[in-house]
Amino acid sequence: MKIKELVAEVKIAMLCTRDDNKFRSRPMSTAQFDDEGNIWFFTNEFSAKADEIEANHQVCLAYSSPSKNTYISINGTAMVVNDELKMKELYNPLLKAWFPEGLDDPKLALLKVIPEGAEYWDSSSSKMVILFGMAKAIIKGEKFDAGDHGKVSL
Repeated sequence: MKIKELVAEVKIAMLCTRDDNKFRSRPMSTAQFDDEGNIWFFTNEFSAKADEIEANHQVCLAYSSPSKNTYISINGTAMVVNDELKMKELYNPLLKAWFPEGLDDPKLALLKVIPEGAEYWDSSSSKMVILFGMAKAIIKGEKFDAGDHGKVSL
């Protein structure tokens, strides 16, 4: 699946939630995009983010890699999950920077996002090729073709 491949390349998402009438975003490292299409992250079960998701399960994940000209937006339903087996499967020792007690940290939980739709923009061309293409389009009065773009219902 194109979306899964692109997410694997970018890895860090801005997770957007709703807090009353405001959007809130924070960076999250993708732990897994599983074969069923679910996207997994580690999180603090007692954080404001978890409270926001409890109040409104709809989230947006925004992945961006300007150096690769890759951008992904995924809409979905999120939930905080306490699954010890899944945590063991996905655990990375670097998580100790946020959860000093590792898998025994009482705040450690998983965030599961079930995607409902996604959109991506992907151009593997170098910046020079893109700038040349933009200049060419301007000179010719044509629309610039930025590369591969698609929408996916999940």
